[in-house]
Amino acid sequence: MAAALPFGALVTALAAEQPDAAAVTCGTTSLTRGQLDRRTNQRARRYAGLGVGEGSLVVVQLPNSVELVESVVAVWKLGAVPLVLPPTMPAAERGPILELGSPALVVDTADPPPSDQSDAPLAAVASPYWRASTSGGSTGRPKLIYTNRRAVADPDERTLYLRRAGCIAIPGPLYHGAPFLFMTFGLMRGKHVVLLPKFDPEATLRACAEQRADYLLLVPTMMNRIWKLPPATRDGYDLAALEVMLHLGASCPPQLKRDWIEWLGPRRVHELYAGTEGQAMTWIRGDEWLRHPGSVGRPVGGAQMRALDEQGRELPPGEVGEIFMRAPDGSGPSYRYVGATARTHDGWESLGDLGWVDAEDYVHILDRRSDLILSGGANVYPAEVEAAIEAHPAVRAAVVIGRPDPDLGHRVHAVVESVPGAAIDEAELRRHLADRLVRYKTPRTFEFTDQPLRDEAGKVRRSAVAAARAGDGINTCS
Repeated sequence: MAAALPFGALVTALAAEQPDAAAVTCGTTSLTRGQLDRRTNQRARRYAGLGVGEGSLVVVQLPNSVELVESVVAVWKLGAVPLVLPPTMPAAERGPILELGSPALVVDTADPPPSDQSDAPLAAVASPYWRASTSGGSTGRPKLIYTNRRAVADPDERTLYLRRAGCIAIPGPLYHGAPFLFMTFGLMRGKHVVLLPKFDPEATLRACAEQRADYLLLVPTMMNRIWKLPPATRDGYDLAALEVMLHLGASCPPQLKRDWIEWLGPRRVHELYAGTEGQAMTWIRGDEWLRHPGSVGRPVGGAQMRALDEQGRELPPGEVGEIFMRAPDGSGPSYRYVGATARTHDGWESLGDLGWVDAEDYVHILDRRSDLILSGGANVYPAEVEAAIEAHPAVRAAVVIGRPDPDLGHRVHAVVESVPGAAIDEAELRRHLADRLVRYKTPRTFEFTDQPLRDEAGKVRRSAVAAARAGDGINTCS
């Protein structure tokens, strides 16, 4: 096999190598490598007949499924660029994205491969951008992010601790950047990609055990929900094959991280920090984290990160500022925006995160700059408060926002979702927080809800939560 092949050609080569090996599973549906190759040839020919060609943008708006993976692979086989959107995205939100990207095709129906199209191999062609993604960011206006990397891969290259073959379990939705990235590079390394139709904590463990997954991708919200399973349930699944549990996408509460390190062992727990833009990345393993608790690791591959103050001056170790990063010298831009411009300073770029860098270049992330709450002159980082609240066994999720206050400027307000069937007593919750947070960080008001606060990928837009509560008609307890 050649050192590096276009994604579509690599799927074909892997199928020729082991046609009956499992390629992708979602729920009760599985495809072998041979089936995936033939079915995507048929889809690609159909898409070509609808106007898709090299460099075209194709929107795929399907739930986690083998059909979603087939559609994306078919797009790559034509040298086109896939953009996966949430299947439930409303038309009002999708419209501006389609206007920005002018896609050649929108795939939003999970139809079977067209039987009137040939399943014979196609000519090898590589997309100029292996993916596009979208983000509203803090502005609320959509932007497209094209990854400046051609759709080629070497299946024997071991990056991100992804070894060739084996099995990767991905319970998160593929319309988010990290699940899509790891689906892609798992597939290109000949791994069996196991998706969940929707995240469920016990179903995730079951899938790992049944499929002998050696790699599991989670976000802290998923980790928290798995950890809150009854111990007998959590420990009842054989995870001996698991080599890497990688978490990313949000700050992980330190105690939750320690629990997972104790459960799986420090060499199997990994963390990555990066943006969809891919300018720079950090990595840290559990044994290293125990020596540098709270860190997301050091930049890898020649990238750099530093904390700057509001005047753009580099801060000394330990001082909090905005984290700016720079790609390795000579690597060129890792992405291009459509509909936005990067936040830059003297050749360095920011994702809008606040944090600090220690004397050994270990990076610590506190929260998004746009989410910082200034209350009575003190900085409050919502992620820290949310982690303390979510440590309570009866809490499923929490979102912390700042609400206008005539005396403090803003007061800390928490919206709390309980575990189904559990009752949360406010007095008990305040007792729980008393030895976890200093007084100025403790929410002054609480709001309790049984509605989900986070999506299936564990993400929430605090700005949307705050906007929904801009009036005075909410139920609070102080």
